[in-house]
Amino acid sequence: MQRYVYGDKVTEDKSSIQSQYNKLELNRETYLERARDCAKLTIPTLFPDKGNNEATEYRTPYQSIGARGVMNLASKLMLALFPPHAPFFRLSVDDLVFKQIQGDPRTKSSIEQGLQGIEKAIMDNMEVSNDRVAVYEALKNLIVSGNVLLKLTEQGLRVYRLENYVVKRDNQGNVLKIIIKEVVNLDTLPEKTRLAIIEGKAKEEYENKELDLYTCIKREDKGYTLHQECGKKIILTTKYKLDGLPFIALRFNRVDGMDYGRSHCESYLGDLRSLEGLTRAILEGSSASAKMLFMVAPNGTTRASSIAKAPNGAIIEGSSGDVSVLQANKFADFRVSFEMMNRIEQRLQYAFLLNSSVQRQAERVTATEVQLVAQELQDALGGVYGILTTEFQLPYINGKINILREQKLLPDLPKKIVRPKIIVGLEALGRASDRLRLLQFMQDLAGTLGAEVLAQHINLDDAIKKFAIANGVDTQGLLKDQEQIQQEQQQAQQQQLAQQALADPRVAIEAGRHITDSGKGLALNNETGDVSVENME
Repeated sequence: MQRYVYGDKVTEDKSSIQSQYNKLELNRETYLERARDCAKLTIPTLFPDKGNNEATEYRTPYQSIGARGVMNLASKLMLALFPPHAPFFRLSVDDLVFKQIQGDPRTKSSIEQGLQGIEKAIMDNMEVSNDRVAVYEALKNLIVSGNVLLKLTEQGLRVYRLENYVVKRDNQGNVLKIIIKEVVNLDTLPEKTRLAIIEGKAKEEYENKELDLYTCIKREDKGYTLHQECGKKIILTTKYKLDGLPFIALRFNRVDGMDYGRSHCESYLGDLRSLEGLTRAILEGSSASAKMLFMVAPNGTTRASSIAKAPNGAIIEGSSGDVSVLQANKFADFRVSFEMMNRIEQRLQYAFLLNSSVQRQAERVTATEVQLVAQELQDALGGVYGILTTEFQLPYINGKINILREQKLLPDLPKKIVRPKIIVGLEALGRASDRLRLLQFMQDLAGTLGAEVLAQHINLDDAIKKFAIANGVDTQGLLKDQEQIQQEQQQAQQQQLAQQALADPRVAIEAGRHITDSGKGLALNNETGDVSVENME
């Protein structure tokens, strides 16, 4: 629900969104400076200095460990958060909700199948959108700056760097206010918005002019309120529910009482700076040591011009004692620097998981490998993966469900189950373990009690559905319904009786009596000799 308010002026300067942004910007400046320092030692293009544009040439760091580490860690986080060819979340029916509807236990499998259809619809939407590309870019920003803002739209995710927004949180880390600053062209705005901004002024004054667009998202009692301001006028007002906010303000390392998070690179900024300095010193020293200079004694009989002009193998007049080669003799110093560099590189490789060998070099990644990577991230990064599952995955899935419901791209939930339980993190990645536990349970029962006892106590239809759900297989149109199974069983029985009737006439008479009692009879085809069962009514 959106309400457009055209022509409403901001009377007081203190109440304008621009003034609020300028006030909160002061608290963000320290985090921006640290982000730029980290970017200079890793990927400088992520956070350029102020005043840079498309023509700016960025200085490449002397070492590549920083850039490799950021991209490697972002890739591992991407693999754990958004694993390919498999859902990273689960929609499960809350047991309390299921008891309230008092449904048949067999219907739970049907409900789970309906939820699986929703999972597939969300995954298909992710594959056709740019969400994975945007998430990878956001993760690199998180690692370097510790903060990033995401916006869920119908076209996909949009990424805002730290320099483009400010945020205010309470002591528990809940978002109270987000203000985004964008530079837009007046011609790209809707017509009504342009007219409200111009307000009687000549259009030529704003032709090809770039304006600052401020978007303020503020927390209220029952949700969030969004205001957009351009040219000191409120041009848009929107309200969102608490679980329907399309903006996600992420932090890498959360600090209680702080509005912004700390980055992963900031924790290892000392090692990155030391490695940068040592690499530069060794490179410059090696270049100086590689320079070869011949020195000729000034009072000797050998002339410098003769040595310079003489070709290889020439014979000149002079004394070998007059000529010497200048050498730096810094090998011992270089050796100490190399040893220190190797130690720092080892620490950074461990910090950015460059020495990890959990994942195989293959086209497809198995579910077990994804679980191992997620567990490695959880253990090595001190719970960062857990933070991202709660602050990113859960709001992302909620937002995706809301958008797809508005577009009517989600199937209806069976039995009017309105509130599914969303499971993310390591538990969501354990769908393969559900299949293994189910398989082990069936094997244990069959081995202990026997196949006959298992067939008596296990609902075969429900078991097949559970195996399909655990494997992520869509069973729509694949499994036979009960009516179809009964028809096939009846046809098989009729064919068996007909074959027995042809083999033994007495069996035919007895079968005919039995079938006649049921309103049916045997019919003989004289041409083919086949016997069939027909209705006698």
